[in-house]
Amino acid sequence: MKIPPCKPVFDKDMERAAVNALRNEFFILGESVYKFEEMFTKYCNTDYAVAVSSGTAALHLSLIALGVKKNDKILTTAMSFIATSNAVIHANATPVFSDIDETWNIDPKKIRIKDGVKGIIPVHLYGRACDMDEILEIAEKNKIFVIEDACQAHGAEYKGKKVGGIGDIGCFSFYSTKDMTVGGDGGMVTTNNEKVAETVRKLRHCGRKSSYEHDIIGYTARLNTVNAAIGIEQLKKLGDWIEKRRKNAALYQKLLSDVKEVSLRIPENDKKDVHYVFVIRVKKRDELKEFLKKNGISCGIHYPIPIHLQPIYRELYNYKGGEFPESERHAEECLSLPMFPDLKKNEIEYVCDKIKEFYG
Repeated sequence: MKIPPCKPVFDKDMERAAVNALRNEFFILGESVYKFEEMFTKYCNTDYAVAVSSGTAALHLSLIALGVKKNDKILTTAMSFIATSNAVIHANATPVFSDIDETWNIDPKKIRIKDGVKGIIPVHLYGRACDMDEILEIAEKNKIFVIEDACQAHGAEYKGKKVGGIGDIGCFSFYSTKDMTVGGDGGMVTTNNEKVAETVRKLRHCGRKSSYEHDIIGYTARLNTVNAAIGIEQLKKLGDWIEKRRKNAALYQKLLSDVKEVSLRIPENDKKDVHYVFVIRVKKRDELKEFLKKNGISCGIHYPIPIHLQPIYRELYNYKGGEFPESERHAEECLSLPMFPDLKKNEIEYVCDKIKEFYG
């Protein structure tokens, strides 16, 4: 049996939409881009959505739109993909990190707002919402903004609200391993702030005020029309895909609950996960990963190096290790098992049987 770690979906509906867009629309900022944005606002229950070229661009342009400038500091988690904090550097600001808790998301109790911190970027890691009430309370008390990094969490919910519509801004990625992919790179900014939305629209399109008039320094960070057309079709199917992921995750939880060597993410009643990936924490992680590979099971690691210990961050900010112990421990033990909507019951059973076999 061969089981891939993920399997992006591209079906006939998406193919037809892509061909139609290529034949009948402008390649850049065609009709499908605006239709996709409109659908996404309804999905996240926000007033505005602006399609951009990637999740990184969504974060970067959002920071600029909120007025972030040189010497500002932005607080985020040490356990995320490096793009979260890279976007802060792209905006000429400085990332400062905080540790995670047993939910594997940023721990609100460990957040310390120091001088110069202008905002918080909580990351809804692996498709589970952060404890947003506590984070928003911290932000309000300190008069700083909150940008939700929802790049792994399309459709995830916190107390009945979809992520991306809880903080000041939500940022999404459509990278090829995500819940929805648009058939290539892409991203989305969601907000209820009209000024922010308009600024991001300008920034993505070279700072244009009109066709040949530019009143801010912008970027080339648009979503291609054909990708938006594919995204429209995928958004229609996303709810069904999420439910299949949830069923798969529930089966993993059931089958692995009695394996004492495996630590599972404990479900939380006020949150609905979308299981972008299904992560376990184990001792002998690298040995288990190799054993599973030999048995036809491909796994990932999200992420083997916390951001602050990446070589470039050690060089830039002089991190030595030990600053964020929970993030560092998580990086040593996390393993992402195969997860995608069409993963079959017997495939999940096979994966779990092999894990049990490894631990005897």
